[in-house]
Amino acid sequence: MLPPPPPEAFARLFESVHEGVFIGALSPATDVTHSANPYLKLMFGFAAETPQADVRPFDPDRFIDPQARDGFLERLARDGSVTDYLLRVRRADRTPIWVEVTAHAERLADATLRVEALMRDVTERKRLEDQGRDLYHQLLQAEKLAALGQTISGVAHELNNPLATILTWAERLTQRNVDDQTRRGLETILSESERAAKIVRNLLTFARKRHTTRAMVDLNQVVRETLALRSYEQRLSNINIIEALPSGLPLVFADPHQCQQVLLNLIINAEQAMIGANGRGTLILRTWHDADRDAVVLEVNDDGPGVPEDVQPRIFDPFFTTKEVGKGTGLGLTVAYAIVQEHGGRITVKSAPGKGASFVVELPAGAGALKPPLPRPPDRSIGPADVGAGAVVLVVEDEAALGAAVAEALADAGFSVDRASDGIEALERVQETVYDLIVCDLKMPRLDGAAFYRELEQINAPMTRRILFVTGDVAGTDAEHFLEESGCQWLAKPFRLKDLLRVAKEMLI
Repeated sequence: MLPPPPPEAFARLFESVHEGVFIGALSPATDVTHSANPYLKLMFGFAAETPQADVRPFDPDRFIDPQARDGFLERLARDGSVTDYLLRVRRADRTPIWVEVTAHAERLADATLRVEALMRDVTERKRLEDQGRDLYHQLLQAEKLAALGQTISGVAHELNNPLATILTWAERLTQRNVDDQTRRGLETILSESERAAKIVRNLLTFARKRHTTRAMVDLNQVVRETLALRSYEQRLSNINIIEALPSGLPLVFADPHQCQQVLLNLIINAEQAMIGANGRGTLILRTWHDADRDAVVLEVNDDGPGVPEDVQPRIFDPFFTTKEVGKGTGLGLTVAYAIVQEHGGRITVKSAPGKGASFVVELPAGAGALKPPLPRPPDRSIGPADVGAGAVVLVVEDEAALGAAVAEALADAGFSVDRASDGIEALERVQETVYDLIVCDLKMPRLDGAAFYRELEQINAPMTRRILFVTGDVAGTDAEHFLEESGCQWLAKPFRLKDLLRVAKEMLI
């Protein structure tokens, strides 16, 4: 039988073990260290010659959250031990670290505990875990939006058809001689229809990737211009702005208007939160270059009530809002999320109750490959009377109400109009008549617009140059690739009558 190890063996182990060893007495108000090994000193940033009694890892001032110390002592007193108990404490230089504690405790007099503990620094492991959790939430959010994307695309298409019909009829009626009350009503219908169309476009912004006009952008300049737009409202609302925008920030390849939309959403949300809670507030906007990730980072920080922890996982969800009914659509942050994601970046929120909120936007520095946007004709206003001049047009539209509205509007503009309800009927028409212009929906039953184009290409290729497509959803779909390959002109539903007539005239020249 082996003899027990000599005391000096335990002393060598105490000195050389690569975990912090603490032996001492703890109470709610104080702590006393009897023994602290060299690794514990190293872990907490003390010099090697520091007396053991001065190394107090459980001192109340060492804890970032004082309640965490109370909970730790209560657990020790109740159970007599803890295993891998996670604590966030400060080193000697006040930098925070995460430590895991495995300890045994014996109760002494006056609520004092004799504690023997092993401590290990798990800061790096915790950072990786948090990073993995953030990535998981980002993937979860991306999957959530992707699942909604296809459904919303279909919904948007169905909404755009009646909206296009309403806009076309309202615009036609405003051109007639009507009394003032009727005209005001028609103008209201027009403006409210365009408002509904804007909501649909917001839905499509995050459901589908949108065409953007990107360039090398100074993010600091976007921040300054956006703040200038809000300066008057902020002055009236007692919102104090603090900028921390360093010079020499790398440029990002981005759409400046979409970046401004993201920033406006974040700023307005912060303003509303601060005013609602305190009647005033301080908004801090700062940027920096994260060299490790080669990213340009923008942080929007407010001193409002903060975002509750249970709300944070849903903050970017479509239609989720904490505002009163009628005060918000719940799409602002969703659109911001989609824009940032489309730019290859990420947006996250950090908040503690009562301590404000920070939204952090990260965009990759430098440029990347980007396909050019679909060509859009310049906006030149013309009247309906100088368009048709007897030209023969075929309107191919499965929505009867929209087809009738477009056909009558073109007839008013001087066109001779035929109609077809789908691609198959349209093919029959083009074999009987030579058309100067074909206005064709892309999404139709039986034979859709793209298939109609390919069939027409086989039987009368020159006529394919006279097709004007209309569609409720292009960007990010197969329709986008088709329109790029074919080079056809197109209009997004809902469109204004003046835009339809403008493009028609340009195609007839």
